[in-house]
Amino acid sequence: MKKLLSLAITAALMMGFVGCGGTAPAPAPEGGGTDEGTQAADSGENAAAAELPDLSGQKWVIGLDDEFPPMGFRDENNEIVGFDIDLAKAAAEKLGCEVEFQPIDWDTKELELENGNIDFIWNGLTITDERAQAMDFTKPYLKNKQIIIVKNDSEIKSKADLAGKEVGVQAGSSALDAVEADELYSSLGNVSTYDTNILAFTDLDIARVDAVVADEIVARYYLANNENDFRVVEDGDFGDEVYGVAAKKGNTETVANLQAALDAMSADGTAAKISEKWFGEDIYVHN
Repeated sequence: MKKLLSLAITAALMMGFVGCGGTAPAPAPEGGGTDEGTQAADSGENAAAAELPDLSGQKWVIGLDDEFPPMGFRDENNEIVGFDIDLAKAAAEKLGCEVEFQPIDWDTKELELENGNIDFIWNGLTITDERAQAMDFTKPYLKNKQIIIVKNDSEIKSKADLAGKEVGVQAGSSALDAVEADELYSSLGNVSTYDTNILAFTDLDIARVDAVVADEIVARYYLANNENDFRVVEDGDFGDEVYGVAAKKGNTETVANLQAALDAMSADGTAAKISEKWFGEDIYVHN
């Protein structure tokens, strides 16, 4: 379900994904230490790598919202970058396949997946019971929560203060699901939906809405990297959640292949390095 206002949105070519087969050879161990603990760790990592499927010559098409920093967004050169982008590239490299990133309308992401236009939805996608019934997910890889953002001079100090207020949220997002499922929903003045979180923040800036509910990871990154007079309401939120990568329902082998790569990246430190690059610390969920 996400970012500079001047970023351009373009579409990537759509290509399909073909199944896998074979086994990749184990990489040569790094370093020459003789510590028994290090040798055991290296042995375990090499064993995990040896079990990875070989997807050589194949391609993943990743569907994403390219206005959802730091998960996936366009930089000053109009290149798609972000935490999820680096993670997907690293996973594809582990399996020997190519990866293509395709911007989509986040509100129709499930349809894009169902129609085979993309192989994965990989862009800060929250795992919910409803989504899990319609799609196959990897294990969670990041924790998140839905937080409330207001202007610095707002009278809103707590979640309860949203009663009677205008709230903005991204269409098709887990933030919208969380707001609608909350007992406070019936007392809200109105809930306006937007194609992107950036548009919601724009309306907050010009006071068309009183607050925005959005993913904490995305909102705090946006506030830290853009000039604004916003603040996070620390007293109350709309619940904790976790991110996962989704494939079309029934594509269990596809998900298993990806999960094997993610597990290997967790074991060898790749995931931690990517997390430290984007968040300054390792917040990856090591399953």
